[in-house]
Amino acid sequence: MKANELITVYEFETLSTGKRDGRITLKQLEELRTFFEKKGETYFKLTRDGVQFRQYVGVIQVGKLLIEVLPKADKDDGEREKDEWRKMLIGMLKAIGTFNIHAPSSSSLRLKSNTILELYFELFVAEVESLLHQGLVKRYRKTEGNTTALKGSLQFGKHIQQNLVHKERFYVRHTVYDREHPFNCVLYKTVKVLLQLNTNAVLQSRIGSLLLNFPEMPDIRADELFFNKLQYNRKTEGYRKAMEIARLILLNYHPDVKNGQNSVLALMFDMNLLWEKFVYVSLRKHLKDAGAEEQVPKLFWKPEGGHAMGMNPDIVLKRGTDQCVVLDTKWKNLDGGKPSPDDLRQMYVYGKYFGAKKVALVYPGKLDYRKGNYYLELEHRKIGDFECGLHYIPVQEKIGDWQVEIAKQVCKEFLPTDFVVLWPEESKVKIKLDDKLSKIHPTPHPATQ
Repeated sequence: MKANELITVYEFETLSTGKRDGRITLKQLEELRTFFEKKGETYFKLTRDGVQFRQYVGVIQVGKLLIEVLPKADKDDGEREKDEWRKMLIGMLKAIGTFNIHAPSSSSLRLKSNTILELYFELFVAEVESLLHQGLVKRYRKTEGNTTALKGSLQFGKHIQQNLVHKERFYVRHTVYDREHPFNCVLYKTVKVLLQLNTNAVLQSRIGSLLLNFPEMPDIRADELFFNKLQYNRKTEGYRKAMEIARLILLNYHPDVKNGQNSVLALMFDMNLLWEKFVYVSLRKHLKDAGAEEQVPKLFWKPEGGHAMGMNPDIVLKRGTDQCVVLDTKWKNLDGGKPSPDDLRQMYVYGKYFGAKKVALVYPGKLDYRKGNYYLELEHRKIGDFECGLHYIPVQEKIGDWQVEIAKQVCKEFLPTDFVVLWPEESKVKIKLDDKLSKIHPTPHPATQ
């Protein structure tokens, strides 16, 4: 099967057909415009002779064109190669649970995936292979039709209508116990979609093998409502990871019903939401006693006879205490500039309503914490003591180190000096900041003493 044409770009970068770029053809641009107009997606916006991507990262496959959109935290960082940003994106997705690296079948991943799309495909194939090896789940279901044996209940009206000549047949309604289960139908449908989209030769043979060994299932309409109605039990819990990937693929797959040449699969992630989730997961993992909470709701306005409106700050630490801190994550590069007035107003409201000691905007970038960013007092119009800091946390090559750095910097700037950061390599060892908050000293965990 012919491989896709791969184009790798960064977020907010432009692809065009003009002389300045020329990385896509007029036909490919037309396919992207058709996808934009029909689906109303916000992954990119149209320009005069191309498209400009937004804050979404991931992959878009249109026909044989595969566009990979990578994040980039620092525009001036020319040393970091695209392969490193790809690894960083996959690492962030793994950290927040989008890729479950602890799944039993993850150890069987054998390919060196070049894109997130291939990684998703291979992880799904590995999960289905594991389920086939264990045995697909069965269920009882009622069916009716002609049989050569009388079993169940005879449907007399239909029996007379269909078998007036064929005396050897019986039209009956009965119960069967087989593998025609909604979970298996989803897997079967997804495997057939992968057979059309995948271009990796090694993975293609494994997908073909799955179809040969998978019992044929009826087609289903796998939409958002269908997936929301699925319920897991003791027998189907092992399907959860495969179903999560199947859901992601099927809900983002837009087949070209006309000629099948320009089917679209878009697996895109909002980088702002991914950064928010990544920071939160890192704090929950390495600052277990900080009481980190995400998207904490609080009502702040209510019209007469209407519903109240609320606010949801990204991350709140030590809520309800005199050490309360509100953090709002922003995946952007200020490039030495100032945050937007809307962001500053939003942080002021967060601080007042949550009684926070400090509020801060958290950005990726070169390590820095800008203090002295105080709001003016309303009455005296002078600098007050309520601070909104700008916190920059550098990107690390290893995801584990990056998560520790996030926890360490947040601990250093916002939490008491006797707070501790859990070190990832030694889960039973705590790292304590010294009085100067410049070094870390390993201290035995009480459970190990």
